[in-house]
Amino acid sequence: MASPLHDIAQAVAQLLAAGERAALATVVRASGSTPQQVGARLLRYADGRTLGTVGGGHFEQVVLEALARCLVAGVARTLSWDLSRDLGMCCGGRMEVLVEPLEGMPRLILFGAGHVGHATAALAQRVGFRVSVVDEREELNHEGRFAGCSLLLSEPAEALRALSPTESDWLLIMTHDHQLDERALEAALTRPHRYLGMIGSRRKVLRILERVRARAGCRELDLTRVYAPVGLALGAIGPDEIAVSIIAELIALRRRQREGEREGQEVPHMRFLSVDSSAPGPAAANDEEVVP
Repeated sequence: MASPLHDIAQAVAQLLAAGERAALATVVRASGSTPQQVGARLLRYADGRTLGTVGGGHFEQVVLEALARCLVAGVARTLSWDLSRDLGMCCGGRMEVLVEPLEGMPRLILFGAGHVGHATAALAQRVGFRVSVVDEREELNHEGRFAGCSLLLSEPAEALRALSPTESDWLLIMTHDHQLDERALEAALTRPHRYLGMIGSRRKVLRILERVRARAGCRELDLTRVYAPVGLALGAIGPDEIAVSIIAELIALRRRQREGEREGQEVPHMRFLSVDSSAPGPAAANDEEVVP
């Protein structure tokens, strides 16, 4: 029979390999009468599932709340409690717990093998993403241009069915055709994702979203993790600079450093809703001019 430590270690290895997120609590010090001893561990997944225990009861609930905050903040901390004074427990001991965030190498599913896609895929790999490139154009979507990437010669909806994205996956749309971008966005909105970005001018993004909303009818679209136009406002020009602005946004979100993210507030992302729709987007207004 596997030990609790073995189960935790196996679960951590699996979630890291899958690019998922979790937070781990480990009892690092215990004195007096306590519900668990040093080395006890409790793993909390991003979806709320748990594995292991640090003692159960009120103490474990407090630790679970600390793990939830750790998932948002992304920062390891050591916390200590006097079980009697701080938590009103009868034990009377003291416990110190290390809570730390865990995150595997996330997957970036990139729709579009053009110039910007090529530059973005290369940079994404260098900063720790596993990249899957989706594009039907065999002359562009090949190992010679996308070394180390997983390649799919497919249209977006079919690729999403094959790739089965999860809440841990990052989706980025930058195809060579606005209608293809629209189909990709519409299909991606029905799939789980941690991030969904689309390149283009604010005018393009607004028009595409209006059409997608119209077809959705009464069905409400979840735009809480949609970033469009994609990328930070760096004044980027050309594929390489645009790739930098896009990857900078992914890094900021991955490290939870975007405005409001650390406090758990909603991050401004659908930028075109509050600005002139004819103005260029943060990354590039004329993505069609740089993507073949």
